[in-house]
Amino acid sequence: MLTPLLLLWPISLALTWLVAQGIANKPFDRALEYNVQALAQFVTLQNGRLAFNLPQPASELLRADDADTVYYQVRGLRGEVFAGDRDLPVPIQPADEPRPPTGAVRLRDDEVRGLDVRVAATWVRFAPADIDQPQIQVLVQVAETRSKRSVLATEIIKGVMLPQFVILPLAVLLVWLALARGIKPLSQLEERIRARSPDDLSPLDETAVPMEVAPLVSSVNDLLLRLQESVATQKRFLADAAHQLKTPLAGLRMQADLAQREGTSTAELKLSLQQIGRASIRATHTVNQLLALARAESSGTAFTTMQHCDLARITMEVVREAVPRAMDKRIDLGYDGLAPGAPGVALQGHPTLLKEMIRNLVDNALAYTPSTAERPGVITARVLADAFGGVALLQVEDSGPGIPEAERELVFQPFYRALGTGADGSGLGLPIVREIARLHSAQVALEDALPGRRPPGTRFTVRFGSTVV
Repeated sequence: MLTPLLLLWPISLALTWLVAQGIANKPFDRALEYNVQALAQFVTLQNGRLAFNLPQPASELLRADDADTVYYQVRGLRGEVFAGDRDLPVPIQPADEPRPPTGAVRLRDDEVRGLDVRVAATWVRFAPADIDQPQIQVLVQVAETRSKRSVLATEIIKGVMLPQFVILPLAVLLVWLALARGIKPLSQLEERIRARSPDDLSPLDETAVPMEVAPLVSSVNDLLLRLQESVATQKRFLADAAHQLKTPLAGLRMQADLAQREGTSTAELKLSLQQIGRASIRATHTVNQLLALARAESSGTAFTTMQHCDLARITMEVVREAVPRAMDKRIDLGYDGLAPGAPGVALQGHPTLLKEMIRNLVDNALAYTPSTAERPGVITARVLADAFGGVALLQVEDSGPGIPEAERELVFQPFYRALGTGADGSGLGLPIVREIARLHSAQVALEDALPGRRPPGTRFTVRFGSTVV
């Protein structure tokens, strides 16, 4: 705030000087006009000849100024000087400009004997005795130096600027004190924040801060609340992950101990190695799912590479990769939907995450869909589009036992697994699906594929809206 004040102060000086000059000129200009009009009254026409009779008292009064020098002049139309000072210059009259009317006074700045003067001039006109003769015109001028004007302007400047030398430091002091008092609560807030421990995510006190900063503190409190929820989720997730990994790792150690016992037969050793292989596969799958979920939750870095994606093409790729596993389980897996490149199947997204989401839906269907020779399982993936609503739909449905309504929201929680299915899994596939869908502004719905039939099957529908192009 000091910088603009110091910049405005010289500008204020210049403007005050201009105003003071105008104020100082007005009264002296009026006096000068009065003097020239008074001298014009002493110009007369006697017997066809001009005469200027200035009384002695009037002449002494005109010269009585002790501060400025006063000049006057009475000049004819042909340049002859009837009275006064010959050094007083004649005003320059443009050829196309008419002379001012009788009695009108014009003011100008000029120079006499090297001194700056203020000049008032007026024309006196007389009608000739003979109408054939031209009109008689006389120029009357009065000039005075500018000492009194400069003195008055200086006094005005002093009267205005001297108080500013007192007011400006006082204003600076008041501003300093006001700012120091105003930001004191902010300093206290800063001290309280610096004194906090890294684990303290409790909200800040909004009542001890200025009203203008209250919205900022409220935003910080909202951030702390979301951060607290995120930290709590991460802690819960790490605890669940450690619990899930502990079981296959303990199985690996137990089978390794059994294989190392003395007297173990070849069949028992082979069985232990098979158990070790299955436990390692289960642990690997759990770790991969954990990494996929962590990648999906890091939305800030995942969406730095958003690009044009063809949802139909990605779905067909996932189905093609899962065909060997479906054939091993005697499941009819296929794609039934729009072809790649069709209108409405393109969207802006992260292709790796979209592929991970579709793969988890297909893997979930493969894991929970039973298949026998008499009744083979059927899994269908499809991509549909609504050109008018700007919506793309991804559906994966199966002929499995279905999911009860009471558990349809629970299956999207990490590590939750439906009981009684006998399927092997980590309980992370569907949470990954929901998280990736959320990052793409999509919604996941779960319903029966064949309502009213037994088994009803399961249909997952992912609805894309704002990202469709």
